[in-house]
Amino acid sequence: MRVAIIGATGMLGQPVAHELIKAGFATRIIARDVIQTRQLFPDSEVVPGDLRKVAGLAEALQGIDTVYLNLSIKQNEKQTDFHTEAEGLTNLIRAARLAGVQRIAYLSSIVMRYQGMNKFNWWVFQVKQEAVRCVKASGISYSIFYPSCFMDSINGTQRVGRFILLVGRSAVQPWYVSASDYGKQVVRAFQIAKDGQNQEYVIQGPEAVTQHEAAERFVAAYRNEKLRILTTPPFLMRLGRAFSAQANYGWHITEALNNYPETFEATQTWNDLGKPTTTLEQFASGN
Repeated sequence: MRVAIIGATGMLGQPVAHELIKAGFATRIIARDVIQTRQLFPDSEVVPGDLRKVAGLAEALQGIDTVYLNLSIKQNEKQTDFHTEAEGLTNLIRAARLAGVQRIAYLSSIVMRYQGMNKFNWWVFQVKQEAVRCVKASGISYSIFYPSCFMDSINGTQRVGRFILLVGRSAVQPWYVSASDYGKQVVRAFQIAKDGQNQEYVIQGPEAVTQHEAAERFVAAYRNEKLRILTTPPFLMRLGRAFSAQANYGWHITEALNNYPETFEATQTWNDLGKPTTTLEQFASGN
């Protein structure tokens, strides 16, 4: 199988790309910054491509069987901006049809289901839900993954200097999963996918823990430097919503994460793709 990857340089994209490469897939990474991307993946084919340009995408996808999409909405994006998961995804689907791509694989989210709960309404989740609809309506076979919280976010988006930043306290227990384990599951999904078969998998890790417990365990096992947990009250971020797009994003995603009633749904995923095994301690000691 010849696999193209869009979004390979990000926090979640890199581990998945490395797992696909390690598994022996013929990989082609499509990126806007070809030089920097080649430095990250010196043994893979890297070609230019931009989700704003259909013709260039179609050229980059020539000869590809499956395209894997790791797209996201950045914290400073506005609702009226170009979004990779909206206009960009529409362009990608058009290009995939032109190039004869047989499968679209898309990293979605489980917490986007919080849209509509407790009167919660956020345009970002509307975009993500519409993205799933578009992939399903594309006429191309698909593999869609709905992950819980990634361990990688603790040392990524939640880290500010030597602090792990948490907003409020929640009794909700997400099933934290490492991006590397998720990458192995993507590999397996591609290996067992039959022509014309659609796949949907909920991605959850080996155990459910609260966000604070996850951060505390990560900090205790992290060896590179001494980290501390900083918990801020939600109202401070809520006050900043009117002045900062990042604060507005942070408040909404925290509201969803703190309240989405996650339950275990990964039985079929584990049966088909294997059970994730990385613990928070193992993840922390390897970073």
